[in-house]
Amino acid sequence: MQAPLAERMRPTKIDHLIGQEHLTGKGSILRASIDNAKIPSMIFWGPPGTGKTTIANIIANTLQIPFYQLSAISSGVKDVREVIEAAKQQAKAVLFIDEIHRFNKSQQDALLGAAEKGIITLIGATTENPSFEVNSALLSRCQVYVLKPLEEKHLVQLLQRAVATDDFFKQHRVEIKETAALINISGGDARKLLNLLELVATYQSNEKNNATLVITDSLVMQVAQKRIAIYDKQGEQHYDIISAFIKSIRGSDPNAAVYWLARMIEGGEDVKFIARRMLILASEDIGNANPNALLLANATFDAVNKIGYPESMLILSQCAIYLASSAKSNSATEAIGKAMSVVREQGDLPVPLHIRNAPTKLMKDMNYGKGYKYSHAFEGNFSEQEYLPEKMRGTKFYDPGRNAREEELRKFLKSLWKDKYGY
Repeated sequence: MQAPLAERMRPTKIDHLIGQEHLTGKGSILRASIDNAKIPSMIFWGPPGTGKTTIANIIANTLQIPFYQLSAISSGVKDVREVIEAAKQQAKAVLFIDEIHRFNKSQQDALLGAAEKGIITLIGATTENPSFEVNSALLSRCQVYVLKPLEEKHLVQLLQRAVATDDFFKQHRVEIKETAALINISGGDARKLLNLLELVATYQSNEKNNATLVITDSLVMQVAQKRIAIYDKQGEQHYDIISAFIKSIRGSDPNAAVYWLARMIEGGEDVKFIARRMLILASEDIGNANPNALLLANATFDAVNKIGYPESMLILSQCAIYLASSAKSNSATEAIGKAMSVVREQGDLPVPLHIRNAPTKLMKDMNYGKGYKYSHAFEGNFSEQEYLPEKMRGTKFYDPGRNAREEELRKFLKSLWKDKYGY
């Protein structure tokens, strides 16, 4: 039985690897380790299909040493110990554990002694942050290498190489006319990309005899049986859809917000890009009407960085619905905008003497800090004094929004400043 295309195309030499130039390019740390045959135990952390297993195979092939592979999904302590016993009979051996984050503490502990004594060179692969998923004792014995998501140029190179070098594609004269659907449906996963290409080409070869097989976006979507909008991350639609998403949240429509969110997720949009835009919106469009919005948006950004797709869609959805359903205010946005405008117009106005810093005797002699009233020394932790430059006295930049939370702020500020700022 023929191996899948992704397996047939797996490179065995480092110079044939596409992507991850920061790790395997000329002069990189990992490349130097391989060239010098001095490989530490290591953990590869990155999204699916970015080359973790491939690099491990390249290392073993280059060094010509025994290569053992286990999957943390189906292997246990017994399997680990059997490999370690076998490795003891070898001068050197590589043990590659896919999805090492799925090993529990006892399973990870079983690796410690062998890795520390050099019986095995451990190479783990994980899609999860190893700081949270790999115990500290094992982590301290491994060098962590972060694999970056493959860029579109890398994915196109993989497609072109497959068509040019694989026997099946040469035999059937395959031409890839369009790549957007292949790239979007694969989600940047090289393994999924190549296997999808093979699926489409095989389907087309059964339909056409002795004709050049032309692969288009519509054909890919038909074969994949997956309805997906072609989503160009660099094109107009990219900006139109994120605009629709933000405006739906700003307009307090959670239904529209999750629809446009789904369009971006289905199109393979970067999870951090979506979370970053919601984080900005939490201040720009909600602000002090609901300060918790910024906290949730920030927690969302942190969470999706740790988890990634597909689970991140749940976190993004929760945050988008919360932000859309929240009270809105752009008063903080307006306030900094007014202040920035005045700064540009008025230039560097002098700081009032009484609120200047006075760390030296000379500065004190020049009345720096003289007359300053320490607010906490007064009733209500407030003492009325001037904080703006003389020329800006009484200028109001912050005008609380007309919402429950900021109406409370308006009343509070008016109780302090009376009519000075017109609250």
